[in-house]
Amino acid sequence: MSDVHIDGSPRSIDRTRSVMRHLENLPGTLDAVLVTGDIAGNGLIEEYEIARELLTTRHPTLICPGDRDVRPAFRKVMLEEDGDGPINQVLRLNGLTVALCDSSMPGRPEGLLDDETIGWLHRVLGEAPDTPAVVGMHHPPVSLGLPYADAIRLRHPERLEKVVRQYPQVVAVLAGHAHTAAGTVFAGLPLVVAPGVTSTLRLAQELSTPVPLDYDLPPQIVLHVFDGGRLVTHFRPIL
Repeated sequence: MSDVHIDGSPRSIDRTRSVMRHLENLPGTLDAVLVTGDIAGNGLIEEYEIARELLTTRHPTLICPGDRDVRPAFRKVMLEEDGDGPINQVLRLNGLTVALCDSSMPGRPEGLLDDETIGWLHRVLGEAPDTPAVVGMHHPPVSLGLPYADAIRLRHPERLEKVVRQYPQVVAVLAGHAHTAAGTVFAGLPLVVAPGVTSTLRLAQELSTPVPLDYDLPPQIVLHVFDGGRLVTHFRPIL
């Protein structure tokens, strides 16, 4: 899931709560819940306090920042740590490494994987060369045919491409940010973009008004199934 944009409004809270209720009430257990950024609407401490409560679940959860997030506030509330450096996190599951990178650029809407993050990703993948891995972040590394989102996508994606091509155990790249359910290819790997919880970004062909964001469509999530060799993705609206 991605882009919950908790800003204190009842709308953002209700939509996030409906998604988390759906996940909590699943009859089966998820190996992990991944939230790919834009947790807070304005990067405020009180927004993260609401988000921390909303995103608490019985399933293991990994959350990375997006462009709307503020690292010190995110780190203090969500991780109970201090600092303003990149927030990179790894989850070692049975048979799968999940590496969530911080692609946020403080004060900027576009993304970048800085030297610290690239070095961290090398270490994470190098420590488990025989375990399949997925690499996730907020900003998609390719254009999606959505000018509104493409203008603020990941900068210098060749830095990421060089890493994932070096480690053949990487099976897919995950992203958010674009508020649309999308699938394409990056560096010869599947790239899956999670839809937005707060809104949906429409293609030009779908628009009857100049505003590309649709706030009426329901929040959506993706469910990934990894069978040891292939990642399969299912898209689910939460009605």
